Amino acid sequence: MKYIVTIQHTQSMHHVNGMVGSWTDWDLTELGREQADMIGRKLAEELKGDLETRKVVLYSSDLKRASQTADAVAKYTGLTPILKKELRERNLGKCCGKSIQWFCENVEREEKTVDDRMFSDAESVREEWNRLKPFFDGIISDDSEVVLIAAHSEILSVFNAMFLGMEVEDLNRCDIRGGAGGVSKMFVTDDGKRHMKRVSDMSYVECE
Repeated sequence: MKYIVTIQHTQSMHHVNGMVGSWTDWDLTELGREQADMIGRKLAEELKGDLETRKVVLYSSDLKRASQTADAVAKYTGLTPILKKELRERNLGKCCGKSIQWFCENVEREEKTVDDRMFSDAESVREEWNRLKPFFDGIISDDSEVVLIAAHSEILSVFNAMFLGMEVEDLNRCDIRGGAGGVSKMFVTDDGKRHMKRVSDMSYVECE
């Protein structure tokens, strides 16, 4: 059985300063660092037996807010994060580095389908899907037994849809995402059936 745990990065500077996230490389806030530390400590305790007996890997987006979250997990598990550009949030092109107000005032096209781009140089949802798909297929088929992934809200929404066997066009009608610091758990049984166990469990960032 393959066990997958996804971690949405914790509170980032763009959550509090009115700026767009996307490919802008924001750090975690002080609260975000504390939240990441709680996630790392709790996951390490849960996975203690797996860390000793199974092949466990830790992947992360290479953007700082995700990699800093992964570093906290690494601190407690002893794993080395493998940074992947494929796990970045969706690229919003010229909107990167701008404020949310600027975004609202300058969006070029309303997103009605997975092929629409809000800005001429932005990624569409389909392009984001295609960017993630080789990574997703790789972790499903490789010999890793426990996979930890630290990434971002929207890319994890795409990941969840892939895991459930949906097609990219299904994202025209639905969305499966959580909050900052949410931990999701899923597994694939030996017969290939995929089970979504938990989505965006926020208890990992709650003080005990």
